[in-house]
Amino acid sequence: MFQVRIHGRGGQGVVTGAEMMSIAAFLGGRHAQAFPSFGSERTGAPVVAFCRMDDKEIRLREPIMQPDAIIIQDPTLLHQVDVFGGLKKDGYILVNTTRSFDEMGLGEFVKGFRSERLLTVPATELAMKHVGRPVPNVPLLGAFAALGGLISLEAVQQAIAQKFSGAVAKANQAAAKEAYDIVMQQEKEAQETHHA
Repeated sequence: MFQVRIHGRGGQGVVTGAEMMSIAAFLGGRHAQAFPSFGSERTGAPVVAFCRMDDKEIRLREPIMQPDAIIIQDPTLLHQVDVFGGLKKDGYILVNTTRSFDEMGLGEFVKGFRSERLLTVPATELAMKHVGRPVPNVPLLGAFAALGGLISLEAVQQAIAQKFSGAVAKANQAAAKEAYDIVMQQEKEAQETHHA
């Protein structure tokens, strides 16, 4: 089973992002489950959502305490909430930012992690560029598709088409594709550095 925890703020589409991730996993032939951690749903308040994927039926219902991957939709949460709680050392960290882990003050913290699994993507900028709204959830979903091949970009594109229609769907698909390409490039560079 692969478990993902998504941290963001109310109004950033955190819950929708988890739902679309589970749809993409389902379209890829996996069992999937997405659910929010209900707290205050006020705009700007910290929100957490979860997604589980497995090749067999998922019976668990509790919040994810030891995620395999963490997606941070809003980097301002880094110093407010324990976003990394329970993350395994071979886990994935995907942050919506234009800055490096060192620039975010996380250099020391991520030392024990695998560098090719520490990824950043300018999801808000990509959303603005393609969709015209600062909602980072779809670009982050595209970026997640580039991580370890758990869900395919094709499945993400199909999930977007189910959620949105027309020009909005196309814009979101373009944002997801660009985020996917950025992460694929980062992973390639990390592996080259790793083998160099």
